[in-house]
This record gives sequence, structure tokens and C-alpha cells, in this order.
Amino acid sequence: SPLLPCFRVAEFALALKQAGLKTCCLFSCFSWRCLPCPGLEESLDRKLFGQHLVNKVVVKAVKGFLNNTNPKKPLALSLHGWTGTGKNFVSKIIAESIYKRGLKSKYVHQFVATLHFPHADSINLYKDQLQSWIRGNVSVCPRSLFIFDEMDKMHAGLIDSIKPFLDYYELLNGVSYRKAIFIFLSNAGAEKITEVALDFWRKGRTREDIQLTDMQNALSVSVFNNKNSGFWHSTLIDRNLIDYFVPFLPLEYKHVKMCVRVEIESRGYAVDEDILTRIADEMTYFPREERIYSDKGCKTVYAKLDYYYDF
Repeated sequence: SPLLPCFRVAEFALALKQAGLKTCCLFSCFSWRCLPCPGLEESLDRKLFGQHLVNKVVVKAVKGFLNNTNPKKPLALSLHGWTGTGKNFVSKIIAESIYKRGLKSKYVHQFVATLHFPHADSINLYKDQLQSWIRGNVSVCPRSLFIFDEMDKMHAGLIDSIKPFLDYYELLNGVSYRKAIFIFLSNAGAEKITEVALDFWRKGRTREDIQLTDMQNALSVSVFNNKNSGFWHSTLIDRNLIDYFVPFLPLEYKHVKMCVRVEIESRGYAVDEDILTRIADEMTYFPREERIYSDKGCKTVYAKLDYYYDF
């Protein structure tokens, strides 16, 4: 079906809703395509486990930003937590909720620190290349998405080169960056997140009792002062240009089992409860005494499934 002009999006979405169909409007740079499909909130509720803070913050931030016809600055989200807790997965869901081709869209740009910026002595070259890439792509499509992975491995100072693009400028050399989205993924701050989660657990409180206010300030300070982080003393944090620091809590045994179950079902196989339990039991957990949290989250679940099932 042809792309709908922006002024017809609400009209078409309402028609689908009246027909009893859930809708989402997928972006194609200057136009939107409204289809009966799962939205951001539904996808997170169904596919992401143990991350009530993430669900709440990401849905509010992304939907609010996309519904704002005149944002004052780009949206900047910084996702923090241990490996396997869902950071890359959430960035994928965000991309799929905005663009028809998700991460494969030509309007989505992914950078991996160790792949794209490996050499410390080339940092000035990387700064120029990064600025040029962002400037060129936002000029073509104002609603571009930029994802920076492995921020904890990025050379300090490099990310500050994009500071002008995240600021409150109406135009920079004739280009507006206010409708762009920037997502940063990092393991930095994971210790602080675990510290808070453990404190709640040891006091007999549930993880769902944890509020964003229990995390955000301590997390931003921790990341800012982490010398092994690309955000070390970054002007992006110092100038409050990161809109949300989103904490991903370490995953518990029950969440690992949820990951295993969903992956088995997604491959079209009946769930064998014995295998499901054995895979979850084989994961390693920390702290050593309590063994509460999976040290790899759900990351190695998929490889273990290949071993147990003859796919």
C-alpha cells in the first residue's frame, strides 16, 4: 500500500481502531505507514522480561517524542546494564516500532565502538567522520536514528564531538537535528544498578519496588566518573543532554526461564519443562553466596538451546 501523507495518519489509524485492530504507524522519513501491528508498548511487555523500569521509561520517552510535532532537541536515551539484560534487544524493538524495516532501515545507523572506532590515535579522524555522517544523514532524513553500542569501550572524548547535534539549537548550518533519536548502549554503571537491586532484595523488597528515582542520579554520576566509559567527564552528561539514563536490572533465575520458553516457542517447538529447567540451572549466578542474578543475563540461552534441541 502507498505511504500515507502525514495529515492522513490519524484519520487512517482511527479507522483501523474502529475496526478493532491495533495499529502502529511506521516511519519512512517524511511519511508514515499505518498498519494493524503490535506497538512499542505491547512488544516490550511481551518480549522483555524483568525490566519494569525500561518498559515504563522507553515507552513514555519514545511515544512522547514522536507525538511532539515541535521538539526542542533530539531524543537521547542511554541504556545501561550487564550483558544479556536486553539493551540491544530494546534498541531493535524501538527501531521496529518506528521504521518498516527496523534496524535494516536506511534511516537507522549503528556504531560499535570496537569496530568503527578501534584506534585511540585516530580519534580526531573519527570525530570528523562521525560529525559528517550524522550531518549528511539528518540532512536527508530529519527522523534518523543513531545507535552507539559499547559506549563503555569508546575512547573518552570521542562522543563529545556530537554534542552540537544533541543540543537545543534550532538550526546548525541550515540543518535541524531536533527530530533525530540517539541511543547509547553501555555496560558502564551496571555495578551501581546491581548494588541498588541487591539492597532492595536484602531488605525483602521486590525488584518492582525499585523506582527510576532510586537509580537515575547515582547512575549518571557513576557513568560520568567511570574512566573506562566513553561518557567519562562527557559534556553530554555535564550539559544534561541525555534525556534518560535507563537502568537494565540484572536478570533472575525466573527471567532466564522466561527467555528460554519464548525462544523455544519462537522456533515452533513444544516446551519441554525439564530441558527448560536444566538450561536455566546451567547458567552461572551471582553474588556467590546468594546466587540471585544471571551473570550473562539471557545471552547464552540460544546456544544452549541448540545443544538440547535437534533443530
